[in-house]
Amino acid sequence: MVYVISIDNEPLMPCSNVIARLLLKNGKAKVKRKCPFTIKLRYPTSTYTQNLTLGVDTGSSHIGSSVSDDKGNIYYMSDTKIRNDIADKMKQRLAYRRNRRERKTRYRKARFLNRKNSKKKDRFSPTMISKFHSHVKEIEFIQSILPITTLVLETGNFDTHLMKNPSLAKENVKHWGYQQGANYGFENTKAKVLNRDNYTCQCCKGKRKDSKLEVHHIIFRSNGGSDEEDNLITLCHTCHFKVHHGLQKLNLKGKVKGTLKFATQMNSIRKHLLERVYPDAIETFGYVTKQNRYLNGVEKSHYLDACMIASGGKQIKILQKEVYFKVDVAKGDYQQRKGIRSEKVIPTGKMKGIRKFDKVRYLGKEYFVKGRMSSGYGILMDIDGKKIDFSHLKKGKTPKLDNLERISARTTQMIDRKVI
Repeated sequence: MVYVISIDNEPLMPCSNVIARLLLKNGKAKVKRKCPFTIKLRYPTSTYTQNLTLGVDTGSSHIGSSVSDDKGNIYYMSDTKIRNDIADKMKQRLAYRRNRRERKTRYRKARFLNRKNSKKKDRFSPTMISKFHSHVKEIEFIQSILPITTLVLETGNFDTHLMKNPSLAKENVKHWGYQQGANYGFENTKAKVLNRDNYTCQCCKGKRKDSKLEVHHIIFRSNGGSDEEDNLITLCHTCHFKVHHGLQKLNLKGKVKGTLKFATQMNSIRKHLLERVYPDAIETFGYVTKQNRYLNGVEKSHYLDACMIASGGKQIKILQKEVYFKVDVAKGDYQQRKGIRSEKVIPTGKMKGIRKFDKVRYLGKEYFVKGRMSSGYGILMDIDGKKIDFSHLKKGKTPKLDNLERISARTTQMIDRKVI
């Protein structure tokens, strides 16, 4: 199946491979995009289209997308992996910046809140902005190659208070539980733990006569320990010192810190997409998709969930046998140098006509460029970022950049297709 765009850049219904080949051969169309393969007509034509529904399985790590008509025929499927490295990269950049200022500008007066984003009101974090843009970018891309008439979004609305305290599901607890939190009646968690342990060291039971009491994490925070009551215990200063220095052991079970980060992100994504960007979209929920998938005997995956969303629970017939797997990457390499004092230059431009994340063909197969060497060799990877091992070859165990055929340039996405 080949996607078709009119001479006025309006999306039309896709055509078969045979028709597309004839149009290209006769000069009536040109190649617009290779993956997914899209052609653009060179002559005016009618704009008759069918009603197509775009179903999107929103998420904080993956986006599933699918396009279906009223009969359940599937014209498009994709699985997009969203970036989750924004915060780590910004923390690393913060460390570099502070290190540089300490070395170069120690004489300058410290400044605070002098950045534009620090003063902005109602701002989102860079991570959330990236996730919003990933959703909008995928939806707009599909709308540019297929005539979408209806948009259906599967969203998640999570009750983080209920997730932390499942007892709120009980009717006799629900009416007061949301007003009285976990530390109700106490100043903080430390005060609650001290009261629970009767202000007594739980290791020596007060035998050391140490009046200084401290709250200890059973599983250390450095090992992912939680700050909740189940992972805290009262110890005197002497026992606390011995436990931290390995002179004494506690045979207790702690609690690892749970994360509500992704649930909170999904709440923000839902509000942003439905209220601000696509107010006319239809909203559906995960339990509806799960039931439709079960009734149709469909396996669990992001793009198949999107098929159930787009078809509205009808029996699906996949016309496009290819699934497009996409991975969001940075637009460019912004770090110019490395080293404590930035003494090493990092080449970010082309080397032998190749850039990082370019899609290339080597030995008849398609790969992505993971890294390049100044000696003229390259490192290749698949769509999942796994390094390709060529050690089984007699020659060319490390590919030369001169032997790589560049298929497509680096963009904000790596795209690969797999036949199902």
